[in-house]
Amino acid sequence: MQSASPSLAHELDARLIALWRQLGPADRHDLSRTAASVLATLRDHGPMRITALAAAESVAQPSMTTLIARLERDGLTERSGDPADARAVLVRISEEGRERLARIRAARAAAVDSRLAALDPSERAALEAALPVLDKLISGGAV
Repeated sequence: MQSASPSLAHELDARLIALWRQLGPADRHDLSRTAASVLATLRDHGPMRITALAAAESVAQPSMTTLIARLERDGLTERSGDPADARAVLVRISEEGRERLARIRAARAAAVDSRLAALDPSERAALEAALPVLDKLISGGAV
């Protein structure tokens, strides 16, 4: 199997970062990227321990504890006992957290839509044709 060109990897990375930076501020409703990512992780994977969330976000456990306290104070997460371990606590996303994520995603989609509208049909078609390839990259090569 032929390896990908290092320059292709570099160029793709640079463009993804640039797009993420431009879309990041698209109405996050006063949530940091990490806070939004934590809420998305809880939405997608269900209740988790703070230590697991910290590992998933590559932050220190005390930082995650502080973030979860803020998210809980804002009504976006809830804590409950872990049925598997009475000493542990699980964090789950609240309904308000789900609604906030939905609003963030809608705002981001609107920002992308406005940029897509500026492309000609062949450019939009090229992006659409690339979606399965991007899915394959996301899944680590398995589709």
